[in-house]
Amino acid sequence: MVRQERALRTREALIESAATVFDRDGFSVASLTAISSLAGVSNGALHFHFASKAGVAEAVEEAASQRLDSIVAAHEDAVGNALQLLVNTSHDLARRLGEDVVLRAGFDLSREQVHQGRDLYRQWHEWVEGALKRADGEGVLNEVTPEQVTASVVAATTGFEVLGARDPQWLSRRTVTRFWQLLLPRLATPAVLGDLVAAGGPPPATTAGGRRDTGTATT
Repeated sequence: MVRQERALRTREALIESAATVFDRDGFSVASLTAISSLAGVSNGALHFHFASKAGVAEAVEEAASQRLDSIVAAHEDAVGNALQLLVNTSHDLARRLGEDVVLRAGFDLSREQVHQGRDLYRQWHEWVEGALKRADGEGVLNEVTPEQVTASVVAATTGFEVLGARDPQWLSRRTVTRFWQLLLPRLATPAVLGDLVAAGGPPPATTAGGRRDTGTATT
């Protein structure tokens, strides 16, 4: 059991180190020696867990995919309609991309198409489209189809991710808020527009009374 726990910790350290090196140097330049050195293990230990650099990249993408799933899941029950869900989740994704090197590297690797495994862009696209279809079913979309809106939302939010690699302001709450301030009046019916919060809300948390925080505020 102790050996298994040690092996798991080593694997997690290698994934974190690989993400850092991929994020810093890019996949093509990154070396296994740099990854193992940063993790504080030998090259032999790295090869015990991963057969190749592509194998390490696949593990980073898998870990990033799980983190993207956790971001989405954290907001699912926290708001009253699917448009606010989408706004809040996009804010949280931008924040996490600025903070989490594994998530950031996972998107980079998907963009570079290092292998045919996980594709975080497709994963995000599918979730955004699903959220907009829910909004359409709730009757809160204003004469637009989910398919029309999905392309714009995915293009903008993933564009912020790419630009944020050079300038963190692209991933700031202010930038994402301005995007939603421009888009929400086109998307939402007048009946719900006044209740939507372009600035999003904090990540869902249990309040002192045991209720979920919905992040209510004004636009």
